[in-house]
Amino acid sequence: MANVRLEDIKRRFNNVTAIEDITFEIPDGEFWVLVGPSGCGKSTILRTIAGLETATSGKLFIGDRLVNNIPARQRDVAMVFQNYALYPHMSVAENIGFGLQMRKVDRKIIQERVMNVARSLSLDHLLDRKPKQLSGGQQQRVALGRAIAREPQVFLLDEPLSNLDAQLRDDTRAELKQLHQELGITTIYVTHDQVEAMTLADKIVVLNRGRIQQIGDPQTIYASPANQMVATFLGSPPMNILPAIYENNGFDVSGQLLTIPAVVKKLQLRHGHSYDLGIRPEHIFINESPSCVREASPTGEAFPTGEASRREGREEGNESQLIVEVKVVEPLGRETLIRAGLPGSAVVLNIQVGADVRPRPGDRLSLQLDLNHLFVFDPKTGDRIL
Repeated sequence: MANVRLEDIKRRFNNVTAIEDITFEIPDGEFWVLVGPSGCGKSTILRTIAGLETATSGKLFIGDRLVNNIPARQRDVAMVFQNYALYPHMSVAENIGFGLQMRKVDRKIIQERVMNVARSLSLDHLLDRKPKQLSGGQQQRVALGRAIAREPQVFLLDEPLSNLDAQLRDDTRAELKQLHQELGITTIYVTHDQVEAMTLADKIVVLNRGRIQQIGDPQTIYASPANQMVATFLGSPPMNILPAIYENNGFDVSGQLLTIPAVVKKLQLRHGHSYDLGIRPEHIFINESPSCVREASPTGEAFPTGEASRREGREEGNESQLIVEVKVVEPLGRETLIRAGLPGSAVVLNIQVGADVRPRPGDRLSLQLDLNHLFVFDPKTGDRIL
């Protein structure tokens, strides 16, 4: 096992820069996840670490060894691909032991390791089967088993769960986390799925357009995103972004004024300038009881202020309410997701409420924003101001 250190890694393909200024260090035994939209460079970083791509510039260390010019087969890393890459003519046992066989490991040691790995992955009853006789989840475990049997210094996983159905993905994700806890091998995992990133990672590296946006533990990144890209990428449903103009000591949001003295005092805002306000769906509340919501009618009348207006986070002099019109209601079992638009605007908000709250499309709601969780972003740079 070993730590992995990247120093100013850049990778160019002709005139296209895939990754640039990539610098981070993964301590020995930790599970790090590279996450970002398609084309952000996460797979390029993984392939560069594996030796399948060559860095245009920068230094790459595995342990204390500089590996820039060391071929992939000598880097002592094991990679699991999205498509499993199993040999169809080999049995499960032969697939798991293939890497050891290529390294000319003693046959008895190969058999012992294959059995140990198969037991840990619940594959011991499938050792004689061929890949085509296995389910997608079983094939994925065989691919993982082949990597584990080699006992590498580093695991590299490139979207290994993307081909599985939802339930199997959840189960395999839990197995992966438990397996890492048992083995303690340094692991780098690539995904575009922010749920996988949040649940698996010790640390998350958020990437966009070939550059690092933020590095941190999942909860820190979720609660304190560095910029608007990170804020909207991590979280399901994503953070709501409200374009606003600062005027009259408040924020004009599609013709509705939010007066927030506490925010204004902290920031040096310029009259007439645009800002983006961010608020997560779970930090928006409806200004009346669930019964009032169910009885609401699309008349355009504002609801009376209720319990939500007295929630923590509302300070004297603040006016942090918005009137919205319900577009879509999505019951999700233990909660309800409401998609509502600001009248006369294309802005749509996601609102998470209790399962018993069921407005109808067309209803108008008065919303209360939790100001303790309000973000202000610069719309030009995307950087977080507050």
